Amino acid sequence: MKYLSFFLLLISFSATAQKPAYVLSNPAGKEVGWTTFIDQLAVADIVFIGEYHNNPICHWMEYEITAALHEKKAGKIILGAEMFETDNQLLLDEYLAGKIKQKNFEDEAKLWNNYQTDYKPLIEFAKEKKLTFVASNIPRRYASMVAAGGFEALDSLSADAKNFMATLPMAYDENLNCYKSMMSMGGMGGGHANANLPKAQAAKDATMAQFILQNMKPGHTFIHYNGSFHSDYGEGIAWYIKKKNSALKIIVISVSEVDDILNPAPEDLNKGDFTILVPASMTKTY
Repeated sequence: MKYLSFFLLLISFSATAQKPAYVLSNPAGKEVGWTTFIDQLAVADIVFIGEYHNNPICHWMEYEITAALHEKKAGKIILGAEMFETDNQLLLDEYLAGKIKQKNFEDEAKLWNNYQTDYKPLIEFAKEKKLTFVASNIPRRYASMVAAGGFEALDSLSADAKNFMATLPMAYDENLNCYKSMMSMGGMGGGHANANLPKAQAAKDATMAQFILQNMKPGHTFIHYNGSFHSDYGEGIAWYIKKKNSALKIIVISVSEVDDILNPAPEDLNKGDFTILVPASMTKTY
């Protein structure tokens, strides 16, 4: 019996001595268990996973959340991502359907530099499980047009080009904090902020929202991967979704890099329905 007691004490000591790589928290600062977390996500219509693009814990969590929801919902999930632009949908569909080789897909698609380590696992999961994966973001050339000339710059495009973006004219609320903050950051250093920069961001958000809505299915949960700035505080993409359909159940997952993940500040917890707390010392993928 004394050996058993010592063994249990040793296990307890080992567990408390571990240095956690993340904590999953609700806005009140209470740690959320994995099963409870997945159960709550499973009843949502849309789950936004707002990542820091170079944070490895975010990318690992994206995969684990996706795999867990796939199992929980018996395959009834749809995937989509900011990292893939709408004019690449055909190429993505051809690859997922096994019609073209991986090399052709990766050579021809406009992939982010961290695709191989951070997003390829999600694409390969979708391919293996035969899931729909939506390329939701506006092509960057059109976002650049908005950044240079405002939404009006898009009016001259062909009807075919306009199919790759949210319907014009795009709604825009310059008073949303996500866009106001871009103006304040852009004006730092004494220079004048470019009023079109937040409009370019809004063009991305509006397009992602529209393509999410177009690809939803009854009984399915749509999981969307995007930079946290696009969904934090229920703004960005989530704002456009709610503007079109306020009845949808949306869950926002955000991330905060903090010095002590066991003692976060309130402002580290209020960006989403759940927050992935990650040590500020965590290594980066690039």
